Amino acid sequence: MPDLSQPKKLHILMYPWVAIGHITPFLQLANSLAARGHSTSFLLPPKPLLRLSHLNLHPDLIHFHPITIPHVPGLPVDAQTASDIDITDKNPLAVAFDATAPQVHSLLLSLKPDLVFYDFADWIPALAASVAAKTVCHNVICASCMAIGVVPARPIPTDRPMTVEELETPPAGYPSSTVVLRGQEALSLSFIAMDYGASRFDARVAATLRGCDAIGIRTCRELEGDMCDYLSDQYKKPVLLTGPVLPPASAHGPKLEEKWDTWLSNFPPKSVLYCAFGSQMILRKEQFQEMVLGFEMTGRPFLVAVSKPHGAETVEEALPEGFMERVEGRGVVHGGWVQQAEILRHPAVGCFVSHCGFGSMWEALLSDCQIVLVPRLADQILNTRLLAAELRVAVEVARGDMGWFAKEDLCAAVGAVMDEGSETAEVVRRNHAKWRKTFGEEGFMENYIDGFIQQLYQL
Repeated sequence: MPDLSQPKKLHILMYPWVAIGHITPFLQLANSLAARGHSTSFLLPPKPLLRLSHLNLHPDLIHFHPITIPHVPGLPVDAQTASDIDITDKNPLAVAFDATAPQVHSLLLSLKPDLVFYDFADWIPALAASVAAKTVCHNVICASCMAIGVVPARPIPTDRPMTVEELETPPAGYPSSTVVLRGQEALSLSFIAMDYGASRFDARVAATLRGCDAIGIRTCRELEGDMCDYLSDQYKKPVLLTGPVLPPASAHGPKLEEKWDTWLSNFPPKSVLYCAFGSQMILRKEQFQEMVLGFEMTGRPFLVAVSKPHGAETVEEALPEGFMERVEGRGVVHGGWVQQAEILRHPAVGCFVSHCGFGSMWEALLSDCQIVLVPRLADQILNTRLLAAELRVAVEVARGDMGWFAKEDLCAAVGAVMDEGSETAEVVRRNHAKWRKTFGEEGFMENYIDGFIQQLYQL
């Protein structure tokens, strides 16, 4: 006979926005739920399925269901994720994503999950209602970005673009914080008024948050408690926190690729600079060259893993003249994917230069590396303010009026956290160690997931 004292295990359907930076944390959450016996039906296109299927640690409980992304005008042939398009041209992909609704509805009718997790498909709640499934709008960006950009308290004009002053001013009731946008960088928030499929971005996101039964966020109260409470009050919904949800470091986990392990092992402990900006941050050639020249200027060994700049076939052809000869033996610029978590754990790596996307933010916090931040988009800037201004565990690279930095700025920021005797280096190292200890304490992440599951049952 079944044990009636134990609640039945949950069956969850997940359909995140088709970007690797959204799909991966959803899959990491599915792994955490599966470790406790709960099953997930995971919907995603074929290309990311092939790329990420190895991250499924519980294939008996996590089942992938391929979704066909239809071709629509303006979408490149075979484009299936945000990595396949320019970051400024997401509207055709959003249109194609919305056109998958009939496929999703068919799977809902056949799978009949208890809960549906989504983050961008504002049409999910209506479909989920047909099978009496509860919905969680689960967000993999910081609560601060949601709180400052897409809440009812922020009025967004419909007849004109928002001014810098309007974008720079936090909405009414926004918690007192240094996690804000300053001056011209507030323009990075202007995307909230852009078209994304059948509606503007702000209207779409507001609809996803209004239509769900609960709001999920990949964060913790220790970092963003005030922001989470503000969101809950704005949308009159429970806000459920999962914590960072990162795969634990394990001796049985993936090993660092031999060529990188061999190269890094040539250098003393904590001496190598590692830089990565995520798959969607594509630089102009002049920005790319200024960045690599900044690494050369440091005089330190470095491994840079970034996408090829606009207009270049490879990163190698975009490098400054004579660059590779000058840094031979101590510098590598790589245009492909690398194992970031494993690289950050290598003893030789001492500094992480990051765009501060939310996943990279957590990996930086949980690493033993000094942190230098180069944000570009609104959420990355707000993540950076959280780490550099609020927690004081990192240094933000100074940028000029054009929004990018000079090689001297990057060199100075690296020196501030890496130079022997630097007061800034000692402050950020001490603060980082404190927070890393908090997040790394036994049971910290597990307690968040267990509490999250209890709240799912309460739905």
